[in-house]
Amino acid sequence: MPTLEDSGDLHAVCSELPAMFDGMKMAAVAAALYIIVRCLNLKSSTSPPEIVYQDTALGRYLLKSCPMLTKEYIPPLLWGKSGHLQTALYGKMGRVNTPTPCGVRKFLPMQDGATATFDLFEARGDHSTGGDVTMVICPGIGNHSEKNYIRTFVDHSQRQGYRCAVLNHLGALPNMELTSPRMFTYGCTWEYAAMVAYIKRAFPQTLLVVVGFSLGGNIVCKFLGENRSNQERVLCCVSVCQGYNALRAQETFLQWDQCRRLYNFVLADNMKKLILSHRSSLLEMSSSCIGDADLIRLCAATSLMQIDDCIMRKFHGYSSLKEYYDKDSCVHYIHKVTVPLLLVNSSDDPLIHQSLLAIPRTLAEKMPNVIFALTQHGGHLGFFEGAVLFPQPLTWMDKVIVEYTDAICRWEKIKPACQRSSHQDMNPCLQSTRVTLSG
Repeated sequence: MPTLEDSGDLHAVCSELPAMFDGMKMAAVAAALYIIVRCLNLKSSTSPPEIVYQDTALGRYLLKSCPMLTKEYIPPLLWGKSGHLQTALYGKMGRVNTPTPCGVRKFLPMQDGATATFDLFEARGDHSTGGDVTMVICPGIGNHSEKNYIRTFVDHSQRQGYRCAVLNHLGALPNMELTSPRMFTYGCTWEYAAMVAYIKRAFPQTLLVVVGFSLGGNIVCKFLGENRSNQERVLCCVSVCQGYNALRAQETFLQWDQCRRLYNFVLADNMKKLILSHRSSLLEMSSSCIGDADLIRLCAATSLMQIDDCIMRKFHGYSSLKEYYDKDSCVHYIHKVTVPLLLVNSSDDPLIHQSLLAIPRTLAEKMPNVIFALTQHGGHLGFFEGAVLFPQPLTWMDKVIVEYTDAICRWEKIKPACQRSSHQDMNPCLQSTRVTLSG
């Protein structure tokens, strides 16, 4: 039977319980806030992109004419400093308030029986220089002109006086059957080359701006470096969020840091569904190199590397995965590009390992036509801007590409004067030293 002393102790414990629960609640809230701050990277400060370039007349002119490359990139405060959330938002919705530009679809028969397609969008106003300029755009993996991020960029470019031609990756368009047993691959430039050739024939006076996103960045840089004639009538090239070296990139995709292995699984699952949607075309055509055994291996694949090995490399007859990645990576061609080249990456891109960024950095240190811009935030093809929560319709990426291209177009107007004066002052247009700007 409890005594008076026992009842007093019980009363004391009961009176302390609310304080204990309050302490536990505060500890839980503090832990949750700590996790949120860490996951959202809220303590990270904003800064201008790190710019690697050579101190040439063109380099100085471009940085003076492109203030977005030297000013702070400010992502939405609550979530924009997380590369994962930037990437996820881009992957889920592409962009906000997406416009629907009106274009015409063109069909190009290829020599091997494939049918390449691209969408052509006319400019919606005069260009600031009065010139005729066409952006020839290559989207990311499995993407096409109907993707929201492409639509947003095209609409913005049209309003600034650019005609746009957007490649639809072979096999990527919904309800568009293959006419040969082949799909797009990591570095095949055939369809992109056919689109560029069409634009040059259809618009003899136009100059070209080459733009590539992610996998498309690899394709356009490889295309320009494959043959010097591919650079004719090309004003400049912009590549955003590519990995430069397929073999190294796929090796890092098997690692768990930054959840790359998880991204690999998701991308592989999407690629698997895309390939299987063309099962009949890939199997039934007499010239097909894909068999039932390959599709069985495809169904069991959990990584892009496995899919590339059992399906993608066979489209072009590569004997091994290493040969496929070596032949299709722009790292072996990009040093042959002589037109102005802007390479853009983000430090918090969860798909691109930091070791891959040594390639564009070294290139910009050695080649006077190359500028490498590395943002602190932005994720993979995200680059959303905004105040606190809601992003703006146009991203930093959309605006900086057009700003850079506008500057190149103006440079073409003043370049002859610069070249004439260079003979009088020890060639300042060509004289160069390495410069790195970092926020």
